[in-house]
Amino acid sequence: MRKTDNFFMKRFLFLVFIGIFAGQSFLFAKGKADVNFEETLTQQNEVTVSENAQAEEEVLEEEVVESKEPVQLYSLRPVEGEPVGFAEVWGFVNKGSESAYNSSLPITDVCYFSAEINSYGELTGAPVRSKLKTGKARCHMVVACDNAAILHFILDPEYDLRKPLLKAIVKAAAAFDGVNIDFENVPSRDRKNFLNFIADLRYMLGSAKWFSVCVPARFKLLSNDIYPYAEVASFCDRVFIMAYDQHWSTSAAGPIAAVDWSEQILPYAQKAIPEKKLVMGIPFYGRIWADTSTSGAYIFTSMNKRMIENGVEEVVYENDIPSFEYDTTVHVTGYFNDAYSDIALLRMYKSSGVKKIGFWRVGQEDPEFWNWLEIKK
Repeated sequence: MRKTDNFFMKRFLFLVFIGIFAGQSFLFAKGKADVNFEETLTQQNEVTVSENAQAEEEVLEEEVVESKEPVQLYSLRPVEGEPVGFAEVWGFVNKGSESAYNSSLPITDVCYFSAEINSYGELTGAPVRSKLKTGKARCHMVVACDNAAILHFILDPEYDLRKPLLKAIVKAAAAFDGVNIDFENVPSRDRKNFLNFIADLRYMLGSAKWFSVCVPARFKLLSNDIYPYAEVASFCDRVFIMAYDQHWSTSAAGPIAAVDWSEQILPYAQKAIPEKKLVMGIPFYGRIWADTSTSGAYIFTSMNKRMIENGVEEVVYENDIPSFEYDTTVHVTGYFNDAYSDIALLRMYKSSGVKKIGFWRVGQEDPEFWNWLEIKK
Protein backbone atom coordinates (compact mmCIF):
# COMPACT_ATOMS: atom_id res chain seq x y z
CA MET A 1 0.00 0.00 0.00
CA ARG A 2 1.22 3.46 -0.83
CA LYS A 3 1.80 6.05 1.90
CA THR A 4 -0.90 8.24 0.49
CA ASP A 5 -3.32 5.35 0.62
CA ASN A 6 -2.31 4.64 4.20
CA PHE A 7 -2.79 8.27 5.09
CA PHE A 8 -6.26 8.44 3.61
CA MET A 9 -7.27 5.13 5.23
CA LYS A 10 -6.26 6.40 8.68
CA ARG A 11 -8.04 9.68 8.04
CA PHE A 12 -11.19 7.77 6.96
CA LEU A 13 -11.16 5.57 10.08
CA PHE A 14 -10.62 8.61 12.26
CA LEU A 15 -13.58 10.44 10.72
CA VAL A 16 -15.80 7.37 11.07
CA PHE A 17 -14.75 7.02 14.75
CA ILE A 18 -15.43 10.71 15.44
CA GLY A 19 -18.71 10.53 13.51
CA ILE A 20 -20.00 7.65 15.59
CA PHE A 21 -19.34 9.34 18.90
CA ALA A 22 -20.38 12.75 17.65
CA GLY A 23 -23.70 11.22 16.57
CA GLN A 24 -24.19 9.82 20.07
CA SER A 25 -22.92 12.89 21.94
CA PHE A 26 -26.45 13.60 23.19
CA LEU A 27 -26.09 10.51 25.39
CA PHE A 28 -23.51 12.22 27.56
CA ALA A 29 -25.25 15.50 28.06
CA LYS A 30 -25.61 17.07 31.51
CA GLY A 31 -22.19 15.60 32.63
CA LYS A 32 -23.39 11.98 32.69
CA ALA A 33 -20.14 10.56 31.30
CA ASP A 34 -20.70 7.30 33.12
CA VAL A 35 -24.04 6.50 31.42
CA ASN A 36 -24.21 2.93 30.09
CA PHE A 37 -24.40 3.22 26.30
CA GLU A 38 -26.71 0.22 25.73
CA GLU A 39 -29.01 1.16 28.65
CA THR A 40 -29.28 4.70 27.33
CA LEU A 41 -30.22 3.50 23.86
CA THR A 42 -32.83 1.20 25.38
CA GLN A 43 -34.22 4.04 27.50
CA GLN A 44 -34.21 6.36 24.51
CA ASN A 45 -36.08 3.80 22.40
CA GLU A 46 -38.60 3.35 25.21
CA VAL A 47 -39.11 7.12 25.35
CA THR A 48 -39.54 7.27 21.57
CA VAL A 49 -42.03 4.40 21.60
CA SER A 50 -43.88 5.99 24.49
CA GLU A 51 -44.06 9.34 22.70
CA ASN A 52 -45.27 7.65 19.50
CA ALA A 53 -47.92 5.71 21.42
CA GLN A 54 -49.06 8.90 23.14
CA ALA A 55 -49.23 10.68 19.79
CA GLU A 56 -51.24 7.81 18.33
CA GLU A 57 -53.64 7.93 21.30
CA GLU A 58 -54.08 11.69 20.79
CA VAL A 59 -54.86 11.10 17.09
CA LEU A 60 -57.33 8.38 18.00
CA GLU A 61 -58.96 10.68 20.55
CA GLU A 62 -59.28 13.35 17.87
CA GLU A 63 -60.82 10.83 15.49
CA VAL A 64 -63.29 9.76 18.17
CA VAL A 65 -64.27 13.37 18.74
CA GLU A 66 -64.65 13.99 15.00
CA SER A 67 -66.79 10.89 14.48
CA LYS A 68 -69.05 11.60 17.45
CA GLU A 69 -72.72 11.61 16.48
CA PRO A 70 -74.39 15.05 16.44
CA VAL A 71 -76.73 15.70 19.36
CA GLN A 72 -80.43 16.30 18.61
CA LEU A 73 -81.34 19.63 20.17
CA TYR A 74 -84.95 19.85 19.01
CA SER A 75 -88.02 17.88 20.05
CA LEU A 76 -90.98 16.68 18.00
CA ARG A 77 -94.58 16.93 19.12
CA PRO A 78 -95.77 13.56 20.44
CA VAL A 79 -98.86 11.88 19.05
CA GLU A 80 -101.66 11.45 21.60
CA GLY A 81 -105.04 9.78 21.70
CA GLU A 82 -106.10 6.59 19.96
CA PRO A 83 -104.73 4.97 16.79
CA VAL A 84 -106.66 5.67 13.58
CA GLY A 85 -107.99 2.86 11.42
CA PHE A 86 -108.89 2.50 7.72
CA ALA A 87 -110.39 -0.26 5.61
CA GLU A 88 -107.50 -0.10 3.11
CA VAL A 89 -103.97 1.23 3.42
CA TRP A 90 -101.94 1.65 0.24
CA GLY A 91 -98.16 2.10 0.35
CA PHE A 92 -95.58 2.58 -2.40
CA VAL A 93 -92.36 0.59 -2.13
CA ASN A 94 -89.44 1.59 -4.31
CA LYS A 95 -87.63 -1.02 -6.39
CA GLY A 96 -84.24 -1.47 -4.75
CA SER A 97 -85.59 -0.46 -1.31
CA GLU A 98 -87.46 -3.68 -0.57
CA SER A 99 -85.75 -3.95 2.82
CA ALA A 100 -87.70 -0.88 4.02
CA TYR A 101 -90.90 -2.94 3.87
CA ASN A 102 -92.02 -5.90 5.93
CA SER A 103 -95.32 -7.72 5.84
CA SER A 104 -96.10 -6.93 9.48
CA LEU A 105 -96.79 -3.28 8.58
CA PRO A 106 -100.49 -2.29 8.53
CA ILE A 107 -100.67 -2.16 4.72
CA THR A 108 -103.32 -3.90 2.63
CA ASP A 109 -102.01 -2.91 -0.81
CA VAL A 110 -98.37 -2.56 -1.84
CA CYS A 111 -97.58 -0.56 -4.99
CA TYR A 112 -94.24 -1.84 -6.30
CA PHE A 113 -92.53 1.14 -7.96
CA SER A 114 -91.84 0.80 -10.82
CA ALA A 115 -91.75 -0.37 -14.39
CA GLU A 116 -90.87 2.48 -16.74
CA ILE A 117 -91.18 3.42 -20.39
CA ASN A 118 -87.98 4.02 -22.32
CA SER A 119 -87.26 6.40 -25.17
CA TYR A 120 -88.59 3.89 -27.68
CA GLY A 121 -91.94 3.55 -25.94
CA GLU A 122 -91.10 0.12 -24.57
CA LEU A 123 -91.83 -1.19 -21.08
CA THR A 124 -88.61 -1.65 -19.14
CA GLY A 125 -87.41 -2.45 -15.64
CA ALA A 126 -90.55 -4.21 -14.42
CA PRO A 127 -90.16 -5.15 -10.73
CA VAL A 128 -89.56 -8.82 -10.00
CA ARG A 129 -92.53 -9.92 -7.90
CA SER A 130 -90.59 -12.55 -5.95
CA LYS A 131 -88.23 -9.91 -4.53
CA LEU A 132 -90.98 -8.40 -2.38
CA LYS A 133 -92.63 -10.61 0.24
CA THR A 134 -95.98 -8.96 0.96
CA GLY A 135 -97.67 -11.70 2.96
CA LYS A 136 -101.45 -11.23 2.83
CA ALA A 137 -101.19 -7.76 1.25
CA ARG A 138 -102.03 -7.36 -2.44
CA CYS A 139 -99.13 -6.30 -4.66
CA HIS A 140 -99.63 -3.95 -7.61
CA MET A 141 -97.06 -3.34 -10.34
CA VAL A 142 -96.62 0.40 -10.89
CA VAL A 143 -96.01 1.70 -14.42
CA ALA A 144 -94.61 5.22 -14.19
CA CYS A 145 -93.72 7.93 -16.69
CA ASP A 146 -93.38 11.70 -16.30
CA ASN A 147 -91.84 12.56 -19.67
CA ALA A 148 -94.39 14.52 -21.69
CA ALA A 149 -92.84 13.66 -25.08
CA ILE A 150 -92.75 9.92 -24.39
CA LEU A 151 -96.30 10.03 -23.04
CA HIS A 152 -97.52 11.71 -26.20
CA PHE A 153 -96.02 9.05 -28.48
CA ILE A 154 -97.27 6.09 -26.44
CA LEU A 155 -100.79 7.49 -25.98
CA ASP A 156 -101.45 8.75 -29.50
CA PRO A 157 -102.88 5.85 -31.57
CA GLU A 158 -101.34 7.26 -34.74
CA TYR A 159 -98.03 5.78 -33.65
CA ASP A 160 -97.30 2.06 -33.45
CA LEU A 161 -96.29 2.11 -29.78
CA ARG A 162 -99.60 2.00 -27.94
CA LYS A 163 -100.77 -1.56 -28.58
CA PRO A 164 -97.37 -3.24 -28.01
CA LEU A 165 -97.03 -1.32 -24.73
CA LEU A 166 -100.47 -2.35 -23.52
CA LYS A 167 -99.66 -5.99 -24.26
CA ALA A 168 -96.29 -5.69 -22.50
CA ILE A 169 -97.95 -4.27 -19.37
CA VAL A 170 -100.50 -7.09 -19.25
CA LYS A 171 -97.74 -9.68 -19.67
CA ALA A 172 -95.48 -8.14 -17.01
CA ALA A 173 -98.40 -7.94 -14.57
CA ALA A 174 -99.08 -11.69 -14.68
CA ALA A 175 -97.44 -12.32 -11.30
CA PHE A 176 -99.08 -9.30 -9.61
CA ASP A 177 -102.51 -8.73 -8.11
CA GLY A 178 -102.96 -5.57 -10.10
CA VAL A 179 -101.51 -2.64 -12.03
CA ASN A 180 -101.14 0.98 -10.95
CA ILE A 181 -100.68 3.69 -13.60
CA ASP A 182 -98.70 6.79 -12.58
CA PHE A 183 -98.54 8.96 -15.71
CA GLU A 184 -97.62 12.53 -14.75
CA ASN A 185 -97.28 15.49 -17.14
CA VAL A 186 -99.62 14.07 -19.78
CA PRO A 187 -99.80 16.71 -22.59
CA SER A 188 -103.10 18.58 -22.68
CA ARG A 189 -103.79 17.50 -26.28
CA ASP A 190 -103.54 13.85 -25.19
CA ARG A 191 -106.38 14.08 -22.69
CA LYS A 192 -108.68 11.83 -24.69
CA ASN A 193 -105.82 9.51 -25.62
CA PHE A 194 -104.94 9.06 -21.93
CA LEU A 195 -108.51 8.16 -21.00
CA ASN A 196 -108.72 5.72 -23.91
CA PHE A 197 -105.42 4.15 -22.86
CA ILE A 198 -106.55 3.41 -19.29
CA ALA A 199 -109.92 2.19 -20.61
CA ASP A 200 -108.18 -0.27 -22.94
CA LEU A 201 -105.79 -1.41 -20.22
CA ARG A 202 -108.69 -2.02 -17.86
CA TYR A 203 -110.34 -4.24 -20.49
CA MET A 204 -107.14 -6.13 -21.36
CA LEU A 205 -106.25 -6.84 -17.72
CA GLY A 206 -109.58 -8.51 -17.14
CA SER A 207 -111.75 -8.45 -14.04
CA ALA A 208 -109.37 -10.69 -12.06
CA LYS A 209 -106.72 -7.97 -11.87
CA TRP A 210 -107.00 -4.83 -9.78
CA PHE A 211 -106.50 -1.59 -11.69
CA SER A 212 -105.69 1.77 -10.08
CA VAL A 213 -104.63 5.18 -11.40
CA CYS A 214 -102.73 8.01 -9.68
CA VAL A 215 -104.02 11.56 -10.18
CA PRO A 216 -102.77 14.94 -8.91
CA ALA A 217 -104.57 16.95 -6.24
CA ARG A 218 -107.46 19.15 -7.47
CA PHE A 219 -109.86 21.56 -5.81
CA LYS A 220 -112.23 21.37 -8.76
CA LEU A 221 -112.57 20.08 -12.30
CA LEU A 222 -110.32 22.16 -14.53
CA SER A 223 -111.11 23.33 -18.04
CA ASN A 224 -110.07 20.49 -20.39
CA ASP A 225 -108.79 18.62 -17.31
CA ILE A 226 -106.32 15.87 -18.27
CA TYR A 227 -107.22 13.95 -15.10
CA PRO A 228 -111.00 14.31 -14.72
CA TYR A 229 -111.68 12.42 -11.50
CA ALA A 230 -115.09 11.04 -12.45
CA GLU A 231 -114.01 9.75 -15.86
CA VAL A 232 -110.82 8.22 -14.52
CA ALA A 233 -112.80 6.50 -11.75
CA SER A 234 -115.16 4.94 -14.28
CA PHE A 235 -112.28 2.89 -15.72
CA CYS A 236 -110.57 1.62 -12.57
CA ASP A 237 -111.01 0.01 -9.16
CA ARG A 238 -109.18 2.69 -7.18
CA VAL A 239 -108.17 6.31 -7.77
CA PHE A 240 -105.10 7.30 -5.75
CA ILE A 241 -105.10 11.07 -5.18
CA MET A 242 -101.57 12.35 -4.70
CA ALA A 243 -102.58 14.94 -2.12
CA TYR A 244 -99.09 16.34 -1.64
CA ASP A 245 -96.57 18.72 -3.22
CA GLN A 246 -98.56 21.74 -2.07
CA HIS A 247 -95.11 23.31 -2.21
CA TRP A 248 -92.28 21.96 -4.35
CA SER A 249 -88.56 22.42 -4.85
CA THR A 250 -88.85 25.58 -6.99
CA SER A 251 -91.80 27.16 -5.16
CA ALA A 252 -91.74 29.29 -2.04
CA ALA A 253 -91.02 27.34 1.13
CA GLY A 254 -94.04 25.70 2.73
CA PRO A 255 -95.71 22.46 3.83
CA ILE A 256 -95.78 19.44 1.53
CA ALA A 257 -99.42 18.90 2.52
CA ALA A 258 -100.93 21.17 5.15
CA VAL A 259 -104.02 19.82 6.89
CA ASP A 260 -106.25 22.72 5.79
CA TRP A 261 -104.96 22.52 2.20
CA SER A 262 -105.62 18.76 2.10
CA GLU A 263 -109.09 19.30 3.53
CA GLN A 264 -109.94 21.61 0.61
CA ILE A 265 -109.27 18.76 -1.84
CA LEU A 266 -111.91 16.51 -0.29
CA PRO A 267 -115.20 18.08 -1.46
CA TYR A 268 -114.43 17.68 -5.18
CA ALA A 269 -112.75 14.28 -4.67
CA GLN A 270 -115.66 12.84 -2.69
CA LYS A 271 -118.19 14.21 -5.13
CA ALA A 272 -116.44 12.90 -8.27
CA ILE A 273 -115.11 9.55 -7.02
CA PRO A 274 -117.25 6.82 -5.40
CA GLU A 275 -116.33 6.19 -1.76
CA LYS A 276 -115.20 2.61 -2.42
CA LYS A 277 -112.73 3.80 -5.10
CA LEU A 278 -111.24 6.83 -3.36
CA VAL A 279 -107.73 6.55 -1.84
CA MET A 280 -106.30 9.73 -0.29
CA GLY A 281 -102.51 9.88 -0.41
CA ILE A 282 -100.27 11.52 2.20
CA PRO A 283 -96.53 12.32 2.10
CA PHE A 284 -93.82 10.82 4.27
CA TYR A 285 -91.10 13.18 3.03
CA GLY A 286 -90.00 16.80 3.39
CA ARG A 287 -88.17 19.48 1.45
CA ILE A 288 -85.47 22.07 2.17
CA TRP A 289 -85.20 25.52 0.62
CA ALA A 290 -82.25 27.93 0.75
CA ASP A 291 -82.44 31.70 0.38
CA THR A 292 -79.26 31.74 -1.71
CA SER A 293 -78.28 29.44 -4.54
CA THR A 294 -74.63 29.55 -5.63
CA SER A 295 -74.67 26.78 -8.22
CA GLY A 296 -75.02 27.72 -11.86
CA ALA A 297 -73.31 28.93 -15.02
CA TYR A 298 -72.09 32.54 -15.15
CA ILE A 299 -70.73 34.84 -17.82
CA PHE A 300 -67.32 36.42 -17.14
CA THR A 301 -68.62 39.74 -15.78
CA SER A 302 -71.17 38.05 -13.50
CA MET A 303 -68.53 35.66 -12.19
CA ASN A 304 -66.13 38.49 -11.36
CA LYS A 305 -68.93 40.51 -9.75
CA ARG A 306 -69.72 37.58 -7.46
CA MET A 307 -66.02 37.15 -6.61
CA ILE A 308 -65.64 40.82 -5.70
CA GLU A 309 -68.84 40.90 -3.64
CA ASN A 310 -67.68 37.89 -1.64
CA GLY A 311 -64.17 39.15 -0.98
CA VAL A 312 -62.19 36.64 -3.03
CA GLU A 313 -58.50 37.42 -2.44
CA GLU A 314 -56.76 34.78 -4.54
CA VAL A 315 -57.26 33.11 -7.89
CA VAL A 316 -55.47 29.79 -8.32
CA TYR A 317 -54.66 28.50 -11.79
CA GLU A 318 -55.15 24.75 -12.10
CA ASN A 319 -53.77 23.48 -15.42
CA ASP A 320 -54.03 27.05 -16.72
CA ILE A 321 -57.68 27.40 -15.66
CA PRO A 322 -58.48 30.02 -12.96
CA SER A 323 -60.38 28.89 -9.86
CA PHE A 324 -61.40 30.40 -6.54
CA GLU A 325 -63.13 29.61 -3.27
CA TYR A 326 -65.10 31.55 -0.69
CA ASP A 327 -67.46 30.89 2.20
CA THR A 328 -70.96 32.28 2.39
CA THR A 329 -73.90 32.11 4.78
CA VAL A 330 -77.11 30.44 3.60
CA HIS A 331 -80.44 30.56 5.41
CA VAL A 332 -82.25 27.23 5.16
CA THR A 333 -85.97 26.54 5.67
CA GLY A 334 -87.36 23.03 5.82
CA TYR A 335 -90.83 21.49 6.01
CA PHE A 336 -91.33 17.78 6.61
CA ASN A 337 -93.85 15.24 7.81
CA ASP A 338 -93.42 13.39 11.09
CA ALA A 339 -95.74 10.97 12.89
CA TYR A 340 -97.70 13.83 14.47
CA SER A 341 -98.41 15.65 11.19
CA ASP A 342 -99.23 12.50 9.23
CA ILE A 343 -101.59 11.22 11.92
CA ALA A 344 -103.21 14.69 11.98
CA LEU A 345 -103.86 14.29 8.24
CA LEU A 346 -105.26 10.79 8.71
CA ARG A 347 -107.57 11.90 11.51
CA MET A 348 -108.87 14.71 9.33
CA TYR A 349 -109.58 12.25 6.49
CA LYS A 350 -111.16 9.77 8.90
CA SER A 351 -113.48 12.39 10.36
CA SER A 352 -114.46 13.39 6.80
CA GLY A 353 -115.59 9.88 5.90
CA VAL A 354 -112.57 8.65 3.92
CA LYS A 355 -112.23 4.85 4.15
CA LYS A 356 -108.96 4.30 2.29
CA ILE A 357 -105.60 6.04 2.55
CA GLY A 358 -102.14 5.64 1.07
CA PHE A 359 -98.69 7.18 1.19
CA TRP A 360 -95.53 7.91 -0.75
CA ARG A 361 -93.45 6.03 0.24
CA VAL A 362 -92.37 3.24 2.61
CA GLY A 363 -88.91 3.90 4.01
CA GLN A 364 -89.29 7.69 4.19
CA GLU A 365 -91.56 7.77 7.24
CA ASP A 366 -91.09 8.60 10.90
CA PRO A 367 -91.01 5.07 12.43
CA GLU A 368 -93.39 6.22 15.20
CA PHE A 369 -96.11 6.56 12.56
CA TRP A 370 -96.79 2.82 12.48
CA ASN A 371 -97.80 2.77 16.15
CA TRP A 372 -100.82 4.95 15.31
CA LEU A 373 -102.27 3.26 12.22
CA GLU A 374 -104.56 0.25 12.09
CA ILE A 375 -106.47 -1.71 9.46
CA LYS A 376 -110.18 -1.77 10.28
CA LYS A 377 -112.53 -3.37 7.79
